[in-house]
Amino acid sequence: MQILTHSADPLSAKDPAIAVQTSFPTLRIVALGDSLIYGFGDSDGGGWVERLRRRWMSPEGHHHALYNLGVRGDRVQQVAQRLKTEFHNRGELRHRVPDGILLSVGLNDSARLGRADGKNFTPFESFQLDIANLLDQANQLCPVFFVGMTPVDEAQMPFSNCLYYNHADQYLYKEATRLACQERQIPYLDVFDQWMARGEGWWRSRLHRDGLHPNSEGYAALLEDFQQWQPICRWLGHYED
Repeated sequence: MQILTHSADPLSAKDPAIAVQTSFPTLRIVALGDSLIYGFGDSDGGGWVERLRRRWMSPEGHHHALYNLGVRGDRVQQVAQRLKTEFHNRGELRHRVPDGILLSVGLNDSARLGRADGKNFTPFESFQLDIANLLDQANQLCPVFFVGMTPVDEAQMPFSNCLYYNHADQYLYKEATRLACQERQIPYLDVFDQWMARGEGWWRSRLHRDGLHPNSEGYAALLEDFQQWQPICRWLGHYED
């Protein structure tokens, strides 16, 4: 894996003082997915990816560059369609590409259309093929880490007067994703199971009033879960020791 340092940055090269202050090893990371990556619902911090990006901008620490490439409403197939273009346009310098990919998508695929017992937005069999394709593409580029979906509040459905999300479908689609990741040795953070295990009162209090997206407290909790996740700790620690 290629590692960039800020001493290779054109601005740093012009100012020796800046080069000294920013000599930590740095990574370029892209985060792709749906509104959970985008951060919708967090008016305070902009979502867990944005919160992490801001932490990494601190002059006192590591200066990993994190690109938020979340698109509200995206399903797995749409993320797969833009994966390679987004990836190859985020290297910053000539002949460079990002060092890691964070993925989080699949919730929108599980939604039922029109009514609670309607058809899934992406039929389950199609979803299995789509998620396999996305993971195979990403795995060929660089290390990949998958962050799973948060539980929804079923009582607040439908979302946008037409989309019905439920826990049973969420579990089915997230398990298919987890197993596909496991097969490819891609770390999977099972946010759904973690949050459900903390109790209904806990996770409900961390959802936006729309019942679909986390609120500011929810995104803060999600960032904490991510930063305590052993696969990401080991990966980042390899460059930060």
